Amino acid sequence: MLAKIRNLLGRAPSARLPQLPIGQRIYAIGDIHGRLDLFERLIEAIERDDAQRNSAHSLVILLGDLIDRGPDSSGVLARARQWARERDVEFIQGNHEEMLLVSRDKLDAFRSFLKFGGRETILSYGMDPQFVMDAELDELQRAAMEAIPQDDFDFIDGFQKMIRVGDYVFVHAGVRPETPLENQLGHDCRWIREPFLSHNGEFGGFVIHGHTITQEPEIRGNRVGIDTGAYMHGRLTAIGLQGSERWFIQACESEDGITVQVAAEAPA
Repeated sequence: MLAKIRNLLGRAPSARLPQLPIGQRIYAIGDIHGRLDLFERLIEAIERDDAQRNSAHSLVILLGDLIDRGPDSSGVLARARQWARERDVEFIQGNHEEMLLVSRDKLDAFRSFLKFGGRETILSYGMDPQFVMDAELDELQRAAMEAIPQDDFDFIDGFQKMIRVGDYVFVHAGVRPETPLENQLGHDCRWIREPFLSHNGEFGGFVIHGHTITQEPEIRGNRVGIDTGAYMHGRLTAIGLQGSERWFIQACESEDGITVQVAAEAPA
């Protein structure tokens, strides 16, 4: 799989390769969506990769949508918080985290949350499946908000809109073209697709994002998308960055279990 990415990267147009500050290394992880099994293997692979490289300040950025759709959102949140106690980890809020937060007070938002993967999230907190199936919507909302610990709400509420390091911009969905980065709206950062995806110009920084699923990382001259469909395709992707170097690490579900693949960027 990743051999194809190596070829695509070699053809990616760029007048100047984006860079991180000297001594900085970053791993950004795409949408996990409740796939704790893939997340655990990717954590192992990132720690192994980081230990094998030269000394640098190493930062992990999770690009949002840790929850919903997959089977163990509560486990992903717990593991992410544990990892952040062990190393430097930053979190970006995705549209699915936003939906959960809004669902606390708005019944219509809770209905949408359930429709787009939230049912799996509340089940991961130990709610009775029969009750989830049979309960009236307002009754289910009250029970779900009681089942999710306040600490998890506080954790998600603290996720960031955007992170900028060197020439890179890390965001969940993307940014609105022709709008300065400091003026970007949170809603766009968490939800946008067009006109972001088709824009060929500058954004004010090279964007690393998730949100829009592709079978392999989508490499463009102004952005890289790394939502490879953990819940849909069984493939969770991280991008590694240092200086002007880029490489990918994937945890992939197969008939033989979960395998890990690593590929470096080929020379342009």
